[in-house]
Amino acid sequence: MSNPDRSSSASDTAPDIDAGILDRMIEIRRHLHRHPELSNREAGTQRYLREMLIREGIADIRDVAGYGLAVDIVGTGKPSNRKLAIRADIDALPIEEESGVDYASENPGVMHACGHDAHAAMGFAVAAHLNRLRDSFGGTVRLIFQPAEEDEPSGGRRVVEEGLLDDVDAAICVHVDPYTPSGKVAVGSGPYTLACDTFDVLVTGSAAHAAKPYEGVDALAVACSMVGELQKIVSRETDPYDPLVISVTAINGGNAYNVTAGRIAFKGTIRSGSDTTRERAWRRVREVLEGIATSHGASVEVDIHRGEPGVVNDAEMAALIIAGAKAGIGADNALNMPGWSIADDFGYYSEKRPSVYFRLGIRNEEVGSVYPLHHAKFRVDEAALKNGALTLISAATIFLAGQENPGAS
Repeated sequence: MSNPDRSSSASDTAPDIDAGILDRMIEIRRHLHRHPELSNREAGTQRYLREMLIREGIADIRDVAGYGLAVDIVGTGKPSNRKLAIRADIDALPIEEESGVDYASENPGVMHACGHDAHAAMGFAVAAHLNRLRDSFGGTVRLIFQPAEEDEPSGGRRVVEEGLLDDVDAAICVHVDPYTPSGKVAVGSGPYTLACDTFDVLVTGSAAHAAKPYEGVDALAVACSMVGELQKIVSRETDPYDPLVISVTAINGGNAYNVTAGRIAFKGTIRSGSDTTRERAWRRVREVLEGIATSHGASVEVDIHRGEPGVVNDAEMAALIIAGAKAGIGADNALNMPGWSIADDFGYYSEKRPSVYFRLGIRNEEVGSVYPLHHAKFRVDEAALKNGALTLISAATIFLAGQENPGAS
C-alpha cells in the first residue's frame, strides 16, 4: 500500500497536518461519497461542508455559484498583499456505483466517479490547517468549493462571472489521477486539459415498412453513416500531435420492429487542444453531417454548444507546484508530466488568472484503485490524499511568501 507520509528527502521545515484534521478529511470524503449530488443540485453537500468548516472555527463562509462555498483564510503572521485561490469541485456523476466500498453511494444512479469528494476533502484539510496556523503566514488563501464542474451551467464560469477571481493573484486546483502511482504529484506547463464542446444532431428521413425500406429514407442508417464518418475527422484529417477527440455518446430513435426510423437524434462531445483545431472541428462536423444527409436524401439539424476552454498551466505556477511537492512530500514524489485529454472548467480560471492544474496519483492495485475516471468501479486510494493536501499547503505558503523563482532547486 502506498505511504502518504513525506519521504526523507522532504524539507524539514515543510508543514505537517494534524492527525485530527487528516481523520476528519477521510470522514468528509466518505460522507460525500455516500451522499453524492449531481451538478447544480449540491444543496446537501454545500450544507455539510459549511457545517464542517464551522466546526473548525472558520467564519465568513459565503455561498457562491449556486451551491458552492468560498472562504478566505487570512494570515496574520507577516505583511502580505498576496491572495491565492484554491479550487475544489464538489459535484458527482449520473453513474450507478459498482465500486464495492463500504461507504458506497446511497443515492441511486449517482456516484462520485471522478474524485470530487476527495478534492472537497483535501480542500477542507487545507482550510483547517491554514486556519489553525494563521499566525505563521501572511496573505490570503481563498478556498472555493465549486459546484457543477461536470455539467452546465458551469460552476467554473459562474465563479468567474461572480468576480471571485477579480482580486486574486493566481489559482490552483488538484485532480486525482488513476493512471499515476499513488501519492505522486504530476504537473507540467502549457496546455494541460482539452477544451470541451458538445453537439446535438437530429436526422430526419421518412419512415417506411421495414420490408420495403426503399420506399422511405432510413434515418437510422443515415445516422450510423454519420457516426462512422465523424471519426475520420480525427483519424484522417488531424495531425496526431494536435489533440482532437470526437465522441458520439448517445443515439435515440425508432420504436418498432417493422418500421424504419423516420427521425434519429444523437449527441456527443468535441475535445480539442487549440483554438484553431476547435474551430476547424466545428466546421468539419457540420460539413460532414450535412454532406451525408444530402447524399442520402435526408435532412439534418446540427447544434454545437461551446463549453469550457482548455486549462493552460502558467509556467511559474507549475514550477510552484513542483517546489511545493518537493517541500511537502519529497522530490521523488514530484513528477513533470504532460497533460491529459479530459476537460475541466478550471479552464475558466486559467483564462482569468495565472493558474495551475496538477494531478495527484491514486493508482494502487492493493486497494483496487485501478479503474479510470467516470467508471462505475472507480475507487480512490485515500492514503494519497495527505500528499495532495500537503502539496497544496506548501505551494500556498511559498506563493504567499512571495518567493521568486519557486521552481529553483
